[in-house]
Order: sequence, then structure tokens, then C-alpha cells
Amino acid sequence: MPSSASLVRLAGSLAAAPLCCLMAATAIAAESTDIRVDGQVRQPLRLSRAEVAAMPAAHLGASTTTREVDGQVRSTTVRGVRLRALLEQAGLAEHDRFDWRKTVVVATARDGYRVVFSWPEIFNTEGGAQVLVVHERDGHALGPADGPLALVAAGDLRSGPRHVRGLERIEVRILRE
Repeated sequence: MPSSASLVRLAGSLAAAPLCCLMAATAIAAESTDIRVDGQVRQPLRLSRAEVAAMPAAHLGASTTTREVDGQVRSTTVRGVRLRALLEQAGLAEHDRFDWRKTVVVATARDGYRVVFSWPEIFNTEGGAQVLVVHERDGHALGPADGPLALVAAGDLRSGPRHVRGLERIEVRILRE
């Protein structure tokens, strides 16, 4: 038969369990699923996955990529919005008319992983037109390992190094001498 002290400890643990679960749920909810577009922009943006998914998909909104699944390489279709469209919505905060030439875009994941694109690359190349903020793979919302949003550079010869899972921020920086 348990002692009265162990019964009191057990009752205290059981009473604390809902509080512990509530704290964990709050921490998960506090981890933002939104992406921010900020830095040297005229209009900073904060968009949820639903807002990104509601935006018109680019003509290349569906793009085929390959990835290894269970040791086999498979084609998969991703759907999203061009990074260019988000940057146009935010607008570049130019101080002179040539700032766009020395501007970079840094995409950051929740885990701190970062990739860089130049502004001219995004707006003046075919590869830049294929940089997508992805919200869907094979007709389904991205799973927790990839999403809720990701960034894919579908035009890169090796797209892996600039694939950002758990996209959290898109920062625009104008490089100054």
C-alpha cells in the first residue's frame, strides 16, 4: 500500500499534468507558422500559410522536383507562389535608382538555415522566375518536416542547397559600400 506522502506526490503530479500539457500547447502555438518579408522594403509583410495559398499561383506554380523517398528518387509536384510576387508586394525601399543592383534576398528557416539570392537574379533570370514559396506537395499541404511553408529554387541545377524547409523569413538587404 502506498504511503500517504507518495499519494500526495502522485496527486500533485496528476494536477500538474494538464498545466504541463497546456504549456506545451502554448509553446507550439507561439512558434509562428507565418513568414515575414522585411528588411529594406516599403511595406513589410507577415503572411500565414493560408494567405500564401490564397494568392494566385504563378504560371509555374506547379513545378516538378525530384527527391529521395525510401532510398528511391521520385518526382513530386509542388505548388506555391513566386518569391518575385511577394517581393513585388513588399516593394524595394530604394534610396537611389541603382539600389536594386546591389540588393540580396536572404531566406531563413526556423532552424536558422539561410540561403541567398540576388535581386537581379530573381527579377531578371528564368531561374529566378522558378523560385517558389511552396505550400503544397503532390496536392497536399506540406507536412511538419517541410512546412508549413518552404522555399524551392526549382531552376537550380542542384536545388537541394537552396531548399529552405520551415521558411520563416525573407529579408531584403541593400549592400552598401
